[in-house]
Amino acid sequence: MSRVTGTAMIAEMNPHRHPGAWVFVTCPEDRPDLVARAIATMREGEGLSLILPDGALPFAEGPRMAWIELRVNSALDGVGLTAAVATVLAGAEIPCNVVAGHHHDHLFVPEDMADRALALLRARAREERA
Repeated sequence: MSRVTGTAMIAEMNPHRHPGAWVFVTCPEDRPDLVARAIATMREGEGLSLILPDGALPFAEGPRMAWIELRVNSALDGVGLTAAVATVLAGAEIPCNVVAGHHHDHLFVPEDMADRALALLRARAREERA
């Protein structure tokens, strides 16, 4: 797949919701069983942050999040996609955590706001294509 840049990334973002709910947790690094179940990790000063399927830990205290994947092949050096997503969702008061993968950007929004977020992102992509 070729790299898409600029406003084309916004027009072609093609948001898709993965099934299930996800939680952000911090755990000690001596839990390879949890690391193996994580869909993303980030080493921070406070410990290893993991994004896990809801229910993987009985003590997960954070909000249940929906995982929305932007199925455009986003460029790591691209400009505008994250800003467009943040602007749309912030305007609707939808919290969003963005995780950039090598090929795609992944959004985590509160589970009860996921359908609204998807509709807004799809509308923004249509707007860019017009």
